[in-house]
Amino acid sequence: MKRIFACLALCCAASLHATPNSPNARLDALAAQPYWIALGHYETGKLGGWRSYVDDDAFFLAAQGDSDPTAELRATVAALYQPAELGDKHPQCVYPARTRWLREQLGLTDLPQPSCSEFSAWYQDVSPHSSVLVFPAAYLNSPSSMFGHTLLRIDQADVDSHNTALLSYALNFGAFIEGADNSILYAWKGLMGGYPGLFALVPYREKLAEYRSLENRDLWEYRLNLSAEETGRMVEHVWELKQIQFDYFFFDENCSYRLLELLEIARPGIELTDGFPITAIPTDTVRAIKDAGLVERIDYRPSRERELLARTEPLSRAEQDWLLRLSADPAQQHTAEFQALPPERRALIQDAAFRLLRYRATGEARDPATAQRSFALLQAINQNPPPLLDIERPGLPEIGHESRTWQLGAGSRDDRAFAEYGLRMAYHDLSDNAYGFPLGAQIEILQLKLRQYENNHWQLQRLDLASIRSFTPRNHVLKPWSWQVAGGLERVLGEHGDEVLVGHINGGAGATWQLADEVLGFALGTVRVEHNQDFAAFIAPAAGFNSGLLWRNPAGNLLLEAKGDYFHNGEVRRSLSLSQQWEISRNLGLRLAAKREFSQLASPQNELLLELKWYHY
Repeated sequence: MKRIFACLALCCAASLHATPNSPNARLDALAAQPYWIALGHYETGKLGGWRSYVDDDAFFLAAQGDSDPTAELRATVAALYQPAELGDKHPQCVYPARTRWLREQLGLTDLPQPSCSEFSAWYQDVSPHSSVLVFPAAYLNSPSSMFGHTLLRIDQADVDSHNTALLSYALNFGAFIEGADNSILYAWKGLMGGYPGLFALVPYREKLAEYRSLENRDLWEYRLNLSAEETGRMVEHVWELKQIQFDYFFFDENCSYRLLELLEIARPGIELTDGFPITAIPTDTVRAIKDAGLVERIDYRPSRERELLARTEPLSRAEQDWLLRLSADPAQQHTAEFQALPPERRALIQDAAFRLLRYRATGEARDPATAQRSFALLQAINQNPPPLLDIERPGLPEIGHESRTWQLGAGSRDDRAFAEYGLRMAYHDLSDNAYGFPLGAQIEILQLKLRQYENNHWQLQRLDLASIRSFTPRNHVLKPWSWQVAGGLERVLGEHGDEVLVGHINGGAGATWQLADEVLGFALGTVRVEHNQDFAAFIAPAAGFNSGLLWRNPAGNLLLEAKGDYFHNGEVRRSLSLSQQWEISRNLGLRLAAKREFSQLASPQNELLLELKWYHY
């Protein structure tokens, strides 16, 4: 009955061209509804009350709308009754998602009817019908994409029947960067919230070219079971967020978290963001969306590099020589020597040469000579087409282990027993459970290890801010560099036989080779800068090496590694280590590690550690 009287009051007030006079209790109740909280991107403040993730006054109609959902709702209801002559500037045109919801909740049948031509034209152009969550795999060469990325593809009704995915729009949330910050500054400002975040709607073909070609990233497309109405509701809210700034942080308020909020707008009642109070790593958010029952189909698009490698894999060394020659000079395919090869082998070589030529031209300005070589190879491919490329789909990224790791270990160091306790915030090292992760890739962020020796002696063993390693194997056709970078605090041998906690930054570059199936060998030259209380200088530089073997075996991963640092002050520090991880289950691993360390300052030390690793978000 109260609802009826409220609606009658609204109608009467509207007939007099005044703002509606809904009972405060009704509006207060609506302001507490999860859907209104979602529309305003509110969260509970650390000291109570509310705060909005939106960092832009233009988004709010009330003076305190960023911290008062009730005031914002009342201001919105009043604004909906502004004169229709405002046209595209009318609040109904600026806030279509709010308008729809409030009209449904309050039965607002008498609202003015402004002409929202800009919104209508935009909405018709997007023509939302269904949605796809797109996950470009991790890209270690970009600080913002080390953990992968997520975006939404908004499809039209004929996407399957007419194969029009390339005509769809991609909805992306990312940091807005003015100028050209270097990678270190970019990473720091991204961690500290130094960039605003914005939503952008761009043609999907542009994002596809960026990820598959420019960055050579595999793409996973998760078809969502959102209805046309749910997809439309989400797109309406995207219009409300046009050019609206959010706070942006790499680890929590990032691309993946913002998309979870949009999905909560699309389907009222699902709770996706509640599971990410600290970090929102893309693979974890993909897993949450899948667990919520939103995924109905998964498609895989391999990167241009993976397609090239798949085409060259069956070629012999002599045939790979031919593809290199043809990519440089397609006229070589007309020589008697090449024509003597069987037609099916020529087809494979020509196709591989064309793919290599296009791969090398990616991201470069159009070159007439390259275009001419490409055309010559395409002509040959059309005359002698190769078989369709069949690429085995790798493991689903969301089925890999979870991103946060708790560690409990026991060991001995030169006859001193200890227990070790560790926590890593994110998210994978070379020896971790391997399914869903590429061999030779490591990204560790914020790892803490504490040791408890006999007689209850505690010490901080290490605090890694970041440790990133990219070991991509070289071959006859492609010769990528391998590299690593790390920084933080760690224990090293001291001059009195004890362990000294030092601050360090180190990195290196080199090469990796595929020695056998699932076996990588790597060798890198390294540099290190260290602050050590045993050294006279405040900062001590060193040059060195880091080499080893990584073998993915039936039990898990085995890593054999040798390191050396040769300091400018004469100190020489070397180590030899071996570790084997047994994959007990997807989120549980057991690692045995042995290490021998050498230093000019102390006698050699031996360490043995058995560690249980629990991967848990």
